[in-house]
Amino acid sequence: MRTAATLAAITLAAPSFAATADFGTCGNSLKSAAIAQGISAERFDQLFAEVTPDLSVLPLLNAQPEFTTPIWDYLAALVDTQRINDGRARLTQHRALLDQVSAQYGVDPATIVAVWGVESDYGRVFGKRPLLQSLATLSCNGRRQPFFKGELLALLKLINKGDLNPAGLTGSWAGAFGHTQFMPSTYARIAVDGDADGRRDLVASIPDALASTANYLKQSGWRTGQPWGVEVRLPAGFNAALAGRTQRKPLANWRALGLTLADGTPLQVPAIADDANAALLLPAGAKGPALLVFRNYDAIYSYNAAESYALAIATLADRLRGGTGLTAAWPTDDPGLGRDERRQLQTLLLARGHAIGSADGMVGNATRRAIQAEQQRLGWKNADGRAGMRILQALRDAKPAQPTAFGLPGNYTQLIQSPIVRSKVSMKDVQGLSTGDFNGFTAWKVETPFSTAAISVFGGQLLSFVPKGGQDVMWLSPSAKQPPTPIRGGSPVCWPYFARQGQSNDVPSHGFVRTVSWELRDARKEADGTLVLTLAPPPLDTLSLRLQMVLRIGRTLEQELITENTGTQPASITQALHNYFNVSDAMKVDVTGLDGLTYLDKLDGGNAHVQQGDWNLRDPRDPGRSDRIYTEAGGHYVLRDPGFKRAIDITTSGSRTAVVWNAGEAAAAKMDDIGIGWRNYVCVEAGNVGPDVIEIAPGGRHTLKQVFEVKPL
Repeated sequence: MRTAATLAAITLAAPSFAATADFGTCGNSLKSAAIAQGISAERFDQLFAEVTPDLSVLPLLNAQPEFTTPIWDYLAALVDTQRINDGRARLTQHRALLDQVSAQYGVDPATIVAVWGVESDYGRVFGKRPLLQSLATLSCNGRRQPFFKGELLALLKLINKGDLNPAGLTGSWAGAFGHTQFMPSTYARIAVDGDADGRRDLVASIPDALASTANYLKQSGWRTGQPWGVEVRLPAGFNAALAGRTQRKPLANWRALGLTLADGTPLQVPAIADDANAALLLPAGAKGPALLVFRNYDAIYSYNAAESYALAIATLADRLRGGTGLTAAWPTDDPGLGRDERRQLQTLLLARGHAIGSADGMVGNATRRAIQAEQQRLGWKNADGRAGMRILQALRDAKPAQPTAFGLPGNYTQLIQSPIVRSKVSMKDVQGLSTGDFNGFTAWKVETPFSTAAISVFGGQLLSFVPKGGQDVMWLSPSAKQPPTPIRGGSPVCWPYFARQGQSNDVPSHGFVRTVSWELRDARKEADGTLVLTLAPPPLDTLSLRLQMVLRIGRTLEQELITENTGTQPASITQALHNYFNVSDAMKVDVTGLDGLTYLDKLDGGNAHVQQGDWNLRDPRDPGRSDRIYTEAGGHYVLRDPGFKRAIDITTSGSRTAVVWNAGEAAAAKMDDIGIGWRNYVCVEAGNVGPDVIEIAPGGRHTLKQVFEVKPL
């Protein structure tokens, strides 16, 4: 049905202003063809006013995963535990709708939901490429131009008819879109109005999408009550040349050739007559699973003409019905990974300092490069960057990294006694940037159309971030001490170790850089007024690590800590951005995103517990105080503050740990830079601490990032 089942997830830059002239003479041809189909010239020009060619789609014509990915990798990714569980949940959630659709079209609910799951992960992934841009590009470039021109014209007619809203209409690189990824011409021919609202909307209407999918399969020859196929066992010496989707024989003939069911019992299939034609599939050759397929397999195959795709739909449908999957193993010693396992692999790669972004289960080029580096480190001859069970198990079995024990840098004492402003940037050259006093501390001060901020020269420490018209996001103690004492509040940078983890008592707590003066390396202003600052602490003697911090201050606050290993040996670090958030009353706020996580409670000797519900200081297990290290944390938290009527959305990457701390009344009374202020802050820290140690290879780098966004509550 469509050219690709797995959606490209590449973010595109916003196109600059253009018209069909950007497509040359082909653009004029497209316009003429559209007019001939009843679309006015004015409407065409309106739709194409900002459409420019996107030549990045052309290589994808020859790189479709259905044809380039090993079958065991393809099925492991699409028929994984998450998709099975989610599909069973959708069967329950939409039971009445699916029963109605099944009764009308004769296709069973599990198959309909399996198509939905493979095509868009149940509506989560529609594809990010603008449809008009992709189809216009493919209509004028590469092979199959007539095909894509027909699809573009079909899409324009659907928009013109009112079935689709062109605003934000996106899909796969090839033009498939909606919950079950119809191509425009199929949409025009097959789509039905499942919710009876007068429109066929496969983007916004689940009833329309599921009914249309069932209609497609019915129109493709689906036979009610029959299976798509069965797994079989081949006799010894079987002639594998008899296999192939187009080499059909009656079921009885296959039985006569010695085929049995997978469990060795006679080849009898309910609802399939002995004279019904069947084809034998050996998707990985004679040493892998063998499948005898019937007419309903062909209906699935017609949805997207690729054997691996059809098998993904068919086997997922079996699992949704409660089946246990294929019996025979794939002929490989390195099975593929599902998304949960891919996330585990990425988490292990992040722990080794590879800058791959977040552990999202999506294996892109950065993850493949990181895998290749680890394969080379392990001495593998074939370092191909493939995400398989072998590399996952190797990293699981590897000895956990231990923090490097850092000695006191020789120039550290001198640096903490030199609180001078060092800058490679002229303040007058960057509008909105200045230096001055902020609550008694020398700071770089930032003013943008959306917010203000202050960053202390001492420690490179974010002291303040105030969204326009709002209150400060950060808490700075009114009794914070002057340098060289660390500043209480804001966002201290704890690096290259947290607390004294793995260190002797000869070094300061929480690292070296929060008590030295930083340098402003670069500052630039973006088109909307957002300011981007690059800062760094001075080089530290004998330390082979270099640190750089990037702050992006605008509608949101984005902060990155970039660590580079310039030495010849691996180095292991712990680190944190020790955020003190300003709250109306610490006893009345909650933090979401931690429920179900394991935490190490430093107030209970480091013993492990499981978070029950949202975090707050009203937790009956230990009320009124908190010092918890949440390991393998998810990276998205929301600090909800009913007193300030706001929610602080906190998103992190390159961070495996969340630390949530408030000293509590008794301990705060012994801290003269907190005291009664304990109710005015909650620390939610992004970091890598406790068991979440980051190992950075020579020449490698690691990025810890956090983003704050304030929203009304």
